[in-house]
Amino acid sequence: MSASNLLQYGVFLAVVTVLVKPLGGYMARVFSGGRTFLDPLLCPLERRLYRMTGVDPDDEMDWKRYATAFVLFSLTGTLLLYALLRLQRFLPWFFPGSQTAPVTPDLAMNTAISFATTTTWQAYAGESTMSYTSQIAGLMVQNFLAGASGLAVGVAFIRGLAREQTSRIGNFWVDMTRSLLWVLLPISLLGSLVLVWQGVPMNWHEYTQAKMLDGGQQIIAQGPVAGFEIIKNLGTNGGGFFNANGAHPYENPTPLANFFELLAIAVLPAAFTNTFGRMIGRPRQGWLLYCVMMVLLIPGLVLCGWAEQRGNPRLKRIPGLAATMAHKQPGGNMEGKEVRFGIGGSALTAVVTSNGATGSTNSQHDSYVPLGGAIPLVNMLLGEIVFGGLGTGLYSIVMIALVGLILGGLMVGRMPEYLGKKIGPCETKYVTLYVLAGPLAILPLTAVALMTKAGLAGLATNTGEHGFTEILFAFASCFANNGQSFAGLNANTVFYNFTTAAVMMAGRFALAIPVLALAGLLASQIRRQEAINAVPTDGVLFGGLLVATALIVGGLSFFPALSLGPILEHLILK
Repeated sequence: MSASNLLQYGVFLAVVTVLVKPLGGYMARVFSGGRTFLDPLLCPLERRLYRMTGVDPDDEMDWKRYATAFVLFSLTGTLLLYALLRLQRFLPWFFPGSQTAPVTPDLAMNTAISFATTTTWQAYAGESTMSYTSQIAGLMVQNFLAGASGLAVGVAFIRGLAREQTSRIGNFWVDMTRSLLWVLLPISLLGSLVLVWQGVPMNWHEYTQAKMLDGGQQIIAQGPVAGFEIIKNLGTNGGGFFNANGAHPYENPTPLANFFELLAIAVLPAAFTNTFGRMIGRPRQGWLLYCVMMVLLIPGLVLCGWAEQRGNPRLKRIPGLAATMAHKQPGGNMEGKEVRFGIGGSALTAVVTSNGATGSTNSQHDSYVPLGGAIPLVNMLLGEIVFGGLGTGLYSIVMIALVGLILGGLMVGRMPEYLGKKIGPCETKYVTLYVLAGPLAILPLTAVALMTKAGLAGLATNTGEHGFTEILFAFASCFANNGQSFAGLNANTVFYNFTTAAVMMAGRFALAIPVLALAGLLASQIRRQEAINAVPTDGVLFGGLLVATALIVGGLSFFPALSLGPILEHLILK
């Protein structure tokens, strides 16, 4: 691997680390009622919104009311988006000559669920399917709302750990409103200006017809891209304005734009670990979780970059073909990659987006070598524990930490505890439901797709072990609410539109509801003095336990499936 790629990785991780503390402290003040520099501007607007909607900001909810509000809000957004997509032909800024692909009922249903759950799985090409009204009033609005509601659930979970002897974990409407007004909107406004500066268009023009040198014509899509692009990354959504997503020069025109968009993906979920430490009154706990995330991220990043730089071993056997890096060529596996970003920028994006529950890609993962393509897949199967989505990443890694404590408690014969809260039988049941949700949603539907004509019909390009990986990748991406795909799978069919939608809803609600229930149980407990002989949960030993638990749980659940896909393909390719 080249020194320039390693430098790029190091600079990115260093910038994220530097931003963790200030952004984490800012979000802690936002959700704890502290003062921020935006209060004079936003507090009057917040109060007016509460009066208009009839929300009492002092009326805190127990976990059942909080979960009900979260689910109903998400479902309402899904229904409204479905209606907008079905009616887009009758709404403004629809260009019949350009938006030629129909939005069928099953595709509209899949897309509405996709954007309402922050998955943004796209079984369509944006520039030929969605009007500007659908993109902005529908999809972009859901990027804001779904991201804010996920962040609200994460805040409620933190309160469950921080509070004691209460059934209240906050008000969903207040948490979501503050997520929008204080976090997502201000950063999105500034970020969109940065993208416009870098060359991302922000217009409402009709598509441009350009005459080519050979006399033909090319249709160049236009649109309000910059506003859409920043929130798709900041809200850990990832659905592209164009079919090529972050590889399209209008979405991602320069290496600096690529670097900035990756920061938008990672920085808020990473900083939320610091918010967690501050809100529970133990900053070291937040830094430990962040360090564990780095320990899990860096090996995957280096391995993915190395595998792609090493290239396809079969090509090296061709006489006269130079596949190694030199001053006149990048070497390695450049198939499916943009020359603007090269292998280093492509691998960095692949790893960050697959860890960050965003799915915004700038290269074709279907064209990666088996080992390189396996890294994004493994990242998603581990369950959003590195950065993850807004709010979801934090509670995902804490839930894995609780699994480690439960297993450790079983080995030494004592009831586990975390932050002075006992993890008893009831709490263990919710943790178990959380851990089992992924395998129970992903593996059976992968098997069904492999055994049915409807499922196998989606393999338009590849079969065998690579085709298996495409199907497994699709369901893993949908459950992780990530949305990226191998793209060799034709997913716009009735079978995949319904099955992926079911997995997306499981990945959103089958995880968030047990998390909120656990938060309610923990909030009702009395915080106890931690035992003298208990394992400190802010030290290196606990960090090692957390890393080992994540790998063991993921391996036990998914290693057989990985063996039939990328691992087998890697061994055959050698």
